[in-house]
Amino acid sequence: MDFAYDARTEELRASLLDFMDTHVYPAEPVFREQVSQLDNRWAWDSVSIMTELRAEARRRGLWNLFLPGEEGAGLTNLQYAPLAEITGRSGHLAPATLNCAAPDTGNMEVLAQFGTEEQRKEWLEPLLDGRIRSAFAMTEPDVASSDATNISTRIERDGDDYVLNGRKWWITGAMNPNCRIFIVMGKTDPTASRHQQQSMILVPRDTPGVEIIRGMEVFGYDDHDHGGHAEMRFTDVRVPATNLIGGEGYGFAIAQARLGPGRIHHCMRAIGVAERAIEAMCARAEERVAFGKPLSEQGVIRDWIAESRVKLEQLRLLVLKTAWLMDTVGNKGAHTEIQAIKIATPATVQWILDKAIQVHGAAGVSQDFSLAAAYAGNRTLRFADGPDEVHKNALAKNELRKHREGR
Repeated sequence: MDFAYDARTEELRASLLDFMDTHVYPAEPVFREQVSQLDNRWAWDSVSIMTELRAEARRRGLWNLFLPGEEGAGLTNLQYAPLAEITGRSGHLAPATLNCAAPDTGNMEVLAQFGTEEQRKEWLEPLLDGRIRSAFAMTEPDVASSDATNISTRIERDGDDYVLNGRKWWITGAMNPNCRIFIVMGKTDPTASRHQQQSMILVPRDTPGVEIIRGMEVFGYDDHDHGGHAEMRFTDVRVPATNLIGGEGYGFAIAQARLGPGRIHHCMRAIGVAERAIEAMCARAEERVAFGKPLSEQGVIRDWIAESRVKLEQLRLLVLKTAWLMDTVGNKGAHTEIQAIKIATPATVQWILDKAIQVHGAAGVSQDFSLAAAYAGNRTLRFADGPDEVHKNALAKNELRKHREGR
């Protein structure tokens, strides 16, 4: 097994690391200050520092790195993994700077893979160019959305149109006024078989009947740096039938195709979050003195630091193996490993963040450090793209089947 990065990955890593040091990290306080001065704080991507950073990222060739094929940088999952990890170190700024931020990444993948030529021209091209944002509307407040077949929003054919009615929530990015298009999942045929009832359709933001009810908070954070999570209502929303993606009944399959890469992207970035937390934990332990000696000389602190490094290295290897399998045997062949990293990553990173917060004392839960916000954001990953319990159940069923067949 070869654990070295190939030449292209090394070249991109070097450029990205330099970009982070010289541009992104210094821009973090500037970005926060500029966003705080906006009349609409949800329009975070309109601030001047973001425009400057994006121009520099494009100049360096650090643009759309997540997307394989002609539309993107043509990287494999294994090549993109260490790059996504680096961007996770400044998760509220770096991914968007490189046009590699969720939910746009998944939406671009859907349009690239399943969209018609007209849909790609109208919506994929401006997304790839970073001129607009998008959102993915699947989760609903009235049903247990961990089972996507529960989705109750209706998408009904009416002549040359489809009409949508239903409620959605936790729709990431929807509060941003530059979010111009929604990919909405709903039921077109409730009488069809369980996994063929759902479809996906493109709904422009300015369509009559599309209503943003409120922004959602995560542990008290409104997450405006990422465009906010919204509760939405669709009331007799009428769009052309040509806005349907992939045909009626394809919604569940498209969702699974979208969420596979999304899960590994989340995990890649979360490793970067944990790396920065370990860095902060070590720095704090060196500079603070308690009971006559630096925290770094306290046995319990050293235990946390050591355990953090061991846990993170194990996690990184599992994520890289998963990326390699996705490249070599496809997402379906890597299904077990995708589930494994989705289970392991949030819990591991949450543990590391908790220890970093503890080393910082009360300051760790304050607004003066990024740890509390990172903890809140990471905790949502135990729900996003499927809760822990769903992945554990599916993984265990597959494990039992494999051993049953072996016997």
